[in-house]
Amino acid sequence: MAVMAVYDRVVVPGATIYFQNDEYVEATGKHPVSGERVTLAVLREDVDRDRRKSDSFYRIGAAGTVAELSPNGYLGVRIQNRLNMDEITVLPDGSLSLSVTRRPDVDDLDLEDAHRRVESIKNEIIAFSEKYSWGPMLRMQAQRWTTLWEIAGALSPWFASGSEEKYALLAQDELQKRFDQTEKLVRENIELAKVNTEAQSAQEKDYNRLYREEAIKKQMSYLQKELDELHPESVSDVRRLELKLEEAGMNELALKEGRRVLNRLKSEGGSGPEAGMLTDYLELLTSLPWKKEEGKKISLSEAREILDRDHAGLEKVKKRIVQQIAVMTLRGQQSGSILCFVGAPGTGKTSIGQSIARALGREYVRVSLGGVRDEADIRGHRRTYIGSMPGRIMDGIHKCGVSNPVMVLDEIDKLSSSFAGDPASALLEVLDPEQNANFTDHYLNVPFDLSDVFFICTANTLDTIPEPLLNRMEVIRFQGYTPLEKMEIAREHLLPKAVQAAGIGEGRLRVTDEAMEKIISEYTREAGVRGLKKRMDTICRTAAVHLVEHPEDTVEVLPENVDEYMDMRGLRAKRVGEQAKPGIVTGLAWTPVGGDILYIQTLMTKGAGKVTVTGQLGDVMKESAQLAVSLVKAYFPEQASVLKKSDLHIHVPDGATPKDGPSAGITLTTALASLVTGVPVTPQVAMTGEVSLQGDVKAIGGLPEKLMAAQRAGVKKVFIPRENVEDLRDVAQEVRNELEIVPVETIGEVWDQLGMRSYHMDLAI
Repeated sequence: MAVMAVYDRVVVPGATIYFQNDEYVEATGKHPVSGERVTLAVLREDVDRDRRKSDSFYRIGAAGTVAELSPNGYLGVRIQNRLNMDEITVLPDGSLSLSVTRRPDVDDLDLEDAHRRVESIKNEIIAFSEKYSWGPMLRMQAQRWTTLWEIAGALSPWFASGSEEKYALLAQDELQKRFDQTEKLVRENIELAKVNTEAQSAQEKDYNRLYREEAIKKQMSYLQKELDELHPESVSDVRRLELKLEEAGMNELALKEGRRVLNRLKSEGGSGPEAGMLTDYLELLTSLPWKKEEGKKISLSEAREILDRDHAGLEKVKKRIVQQIAVMTLRGQQSGSILCFVGAPGTGKTSIGQSIARALGREYVRVSLGGVRDEADIRGHRRTYIGSMPGRIMDGIHKCGVSNPVMVLDEIDKLSSSFAGDPASALLEVLDPEQNANFTDHYLNVPFDLSDVFFICTANTLDTIPEPLLNRMEVIRFQGYTPLEKMEIAREHLLPKAVQAAGIGEGRLRVTDEAMEKIISEYTREAGVRGLKKRMDTICRTAAVHLVEHPEDTVEVLPENVDEYMDMRGLRAKRVGEQAKPGIVTGLAWTPVGGDILYIQTLMTKGAGKVTVTGQLGDVMKESAQLAVSLVKAYFPEQASVLKKSDLHIHVPDGATPKDGPSAGITLTTALASLVTGVPVTPQVAMTGEVSLQGDVKAIGGLPEKLMAAQRAGVKKVFIPRENVEDLRDVAQEVRNELEIVPVETIGEVWDQLGMRSYHMDLAI
């Protein structure tokens, strides 16, 4: 008898199992013959022929005959009875040797009930098949089925049930239970087939709808392109954004995000709730200058000429800018440090940025950071918020329209933090050349390259700038202007602009040099020229009134009639007097608006050695006063003994102005020495420097501003720390020519030159 292995099929008496002829030949070694007996051994798992063992088979099998031979290469084996597999041997060639006995059935089946249930199943199958194209073939087969076993055998290849459940039918001895189990299996799989077929049909409908929708969209896109070419003036907004998106030259991430938002806009439609927001985003994204600008050849001589023409003085600043331009010319790209211009208001920090832009042939954009306290002002707001917008950096890039502008971040020292974040921390990425090539604004949510932007920061002071941010910048100090430089600025820039703004014709207003000097010296007191500009505007407005009333006249401003053209009284300029008094010494101070002079005043009254310090002094300056008392007591023990029986009062005028810092140490000590020795110090002698407990004079900051303040106030001689001699090269020659600058190393040198030598005693340490 031929032996075949079968797996995952319903093998029960009465069923017909179908095989390919090749399977039969491979298993039996001969071609099938109608009526030939066949034994079927049921596999536990789908194991290859060469790996089968005796325990790979169940212990119950079946026997049948070849009942059908199809010309299409198939044969059907009709199962007739069940067999016990008493012994199974797998031969070396993979064929099987079996020892079997027939396994009887318990015939307790209700035939009438079984026939009724079979007809019900057949009708259900036929009704189910009528909806589908393969229905006729299934209905034709169903007409031939007379038993449940035939139905189960024919449909078992498509059953989703496992091989164990199918084998359980073969292992059931009682016919009624086998029938019930088989019916349950058939009906479950019919319902499962219904669900799968309905789901597949619904899925096909969805696919067909999507395919149709996609085809319509492509057709519409094609027709829209044809229409746009025929009528370019009537291109739709969505199509215009689509064209701009593809032509913008943006990076892959930006292009991907732009296409995603554009698809949302298309699906949303022009009247959707988010259409406006999506359109605004795409308008900004496609308007940004994504393409790199080609570097322009820069002439150093032309750059110097532009800087000199636009700004008088500031030689150190111009030199540094020319160096930056030279490096950029050699490298052919933006490089070098981020520049931070620090100085008093009105010294030209912001305006020189415009000159740098002209010298480089680039666009200029100014971003004001004064009062900014929200991180979103730098990085932008996320699009989830109503009214979201990009940050000031990307807004500036968008407005200038190029990827390599000169961007001035104005008033960077006026940043402050709040519950909304720290904007100074957000600037770290903007100003770091290692990071800003992939700067991501929260509104855009895509990286943008800022590496070609020439950043310039401006500040009045460095005290409020966080250290991590300051480390990313190169600080260039603006020292302020001398009177001669102010005169040149007023003549070349301020007065011509004021005349033009007032509409005064050429030659109808003349301001003499003497009058200009008086305005500078008596009506302004600043390191910059902002106040001087206001005075020029005032002169032109007053002159405009006269010229309107007397059209035939011309106006000439002379020293004697300057007061008539001013809208204010002359400033009470701090000018040193000529009368010297013991205990009063002129000092020099640095302020955010430039240098200034201050007077250290000391007074002794009858008392018990109490020391009082007034003038709204900070802790550092109070400590300098205590140190000065100790030094004077040590250097002048006899003269200073009077302090034991007297109260000492130290005062610094302008009590409404806070003062602090160690640089007044030399002035405080000299004022006390003058008080106890009775030697007066002329007010035309000023000094600045920190004093140690050993009497050494230490270096200080802000020397150029302090010396300019001394020159303005009429000081003739200034003591400075010897360590600050190198800083004199930053002081204008005009200032150095008018001052006698004396470097000192110890406080004793100062006293010696002021005539206190006869009272000076060596300090014993």
